Amino acid sequence: MFGVVLLVWHDPGAWEDLPLVKLPAIAGDLIAIALIAGGLALQFPSMRRNASILLAIVALIFTLACIPAIVAAPLSYGPYTGFFEFLSLVFGATAAIFGRWSRAGLGVCTLSFAAAQVAYAQYTASLVPLWIPPSPMFWVVVTTIAFGLAAIALLAGVKARLAAQLEGLMIVLFGLLVWVPVLLAHPEKHFNWAEFSLNFFIAGGVWLVADSMRLSAPAPATTSP
Repeated sequence: MFGVVLLVWHDPGAWEDLPLVKLPAIAGDLIAIALIAGGLALQFPSMRRNASILLAIVALIFTLACIPAIVAAPLSYGPYTGFFEFLSLVFGATAAIFGRWSRAGLGVCTLSFAAAQVAYAQYTASLVPLWIPPSPMFWVVVTTIAFGLAAIALLAGVKARLAAQLEGLMIVLFGLLVWVPVLLAHPEKHFNWAEFSLNFFIAGGVWLVADSMRLSAPAPATTSP
């Protein structure tokens, strides 16, 4: 879905709407095609490892593309937000390969998600629909704490799989309750489509990390009768 969105808006001006990433049109189209191919290949067991590597490379390109903005304004937290969002995709794509290292890496990225909500609390609150009680700022505080707890669990390896599962669910709810209404209100804006699809891309990466912990967990011991 993220690849399709990027392919539809293939002109350089549209790429500038995607936070912190500026690429020429042809490079953007090639990356979008790689994302689509990787997403499709993930559906086939025999192709999943290669698909994961492809998606990890693409996510790494996005991550590296954020570095110039960080160097230009190292004391501003804005550039770090996109860096850690895309870096979380790298860890999600490589979770089945690197296991606990991807889990720890996701923990660092999750900690950055909590920090971003603190740094941009008012903006985050403005995205929360007013019909959700009790107040937008209440949910900013709750979700910030949730991100912080998930980060601790992932870094410490305590209830880490449950933390990743719940974090993924929370991000999906962000997409449904925040970005879907925004997208319906302004479907003409590339930024809204990019954020909408990137939201679910990140959720998928988080769940891949959770799934890798299930696959790597030791089998329960059995006793003979």
